[in-house]
Amino acid sequence: MNRRSLAGRLAALAAVTATLGGCASDGAGDGAASPVSTPPGSTAQRTPGSGGTSARTPQGTSLVTDFGADTVTFVDPAGRGAAADLGSVRVGTAPYGIALGEDGTAWVATAEGVAAVDTRTRVRTALVPHRTDTGPATTGEYRGGGMGIALSPDGSRVYVGVNVPGGKGTLEVVDTERREVTRVVPVGRRPFDVDVSRDGRQVYATNHDSFDVSVVDTGDWTARRIEVAPYGTEGGLGSWLKPHYAAVRPSDGALLLPFEGERLAVVDPGTGRVRIEDMTANTHQHGVTAGADGTLYVVGTGPIDPSEDDGPSLTVRTPDGDERVVPLDGPHETVALSADGRTAYVSGGFTRDGYWNGLSAVDVTTGRVTRLPVGERPLAVAVLGGQGTGAG
Repeated sequence: MNRRSLAGRLAALAAVTATLGGCASDGAGDGAASPVSTPPGSTAQRTPGSGGTSARTPQGTSLVTDFGADTVTFVDPAGRGAAADLGSVRVGTAPYGIALGEDGTAWVATAEGVAAVDTRTRVRTALVPHRTDTGPATTGEYRGGGMGIALSPDGSRVYVGVNVPGGKGTLEVVDTERREVTRVVPVGRRPFDVDVSRDGRQVYATNHDSFDVSVVDTGDWTARRIEVAPYGTEGGLGSWLKPHYAAVRPSDGALLLPFEGERLAVVDPGTGRVRIEDMTANTHQHGVTAGADGTLYVVGTGPIDPSEDDGPSLTVRTPDGDERVVPLDGPHETVALSADGRTAYVSGGFTRDGYWNGLSAVDVTTGRVTRLPVGERPLAVAVLGGQGTGAG
């Protein structure tokens, strides 16, 4: 276990922050304003050249949000090379998180609003504009608009974390039948991830730049702040040691937030108590999801300090804390599971520079990795009929 002192680690981070940039800083954005591809509320068909929509989308198909474009791409994991790409649907500028409803609708957080996509016909059916003022729709890591996204257990609401450049974010509540934003709740800065309790009574926004989780009560819409900072908050917006994504533990509803392949923050959302457990991957960690049996899957994006840290990986952590680390080739961001829990799909999009256009399909039993080239900076992953989704 790497037990570097915080002071020493911060000094190392300061030396590399200028060259690595990315999630450490609170820049105004690394992308210039881009044109809105389709007007809010309009219906966008599939992208040209992607084929017809008469063929039924196979169960087990993965959907990835193309953060470097304005599309969601459908991926057949049984295909190889170009055959794996089932085509793309325009959803809105710089799509981030994705959540799947039992009715076959995929809800996608974009810079413009929340898109609804019929996964059977592979057509966008709505784009619900944000009520939060985030400025013009832009691209890049710090762009305003939707980030983490999740559905209520009954499917009647979509919850999306909205980034407001330079300020605190919001949680917008979308009525899935009326397809409009019905409520806006203030949360912390840059809500990377959104999760929902099993009973639907609480929504959790993981706020990257304010070192916290906002616990929103869906009865009275009040929000409580729980600081989650196992390394402290020294360095503020310039720190690399912030929360990114969370998973809800099936056994007790605790929130699980990984940090640096060294520490797992176990948060009781009722009491606000944070307990720390050891981890072993020694790499900067982002995406996380929990399987139905409580096994945790954690994405390591790669080293902050290449002289001390390990490379990209997928950690498979059993409920009793045993870990197996599967090395990955190149940076990755989020993870989702197949319906049988045997395959983890890890996106290569990454929020910082150095991404690659594809998924790594990891056999969680053998550790065998198959790379599927697809998409354009694919960030979040969802699997039709799967156990978990990435980025919310």
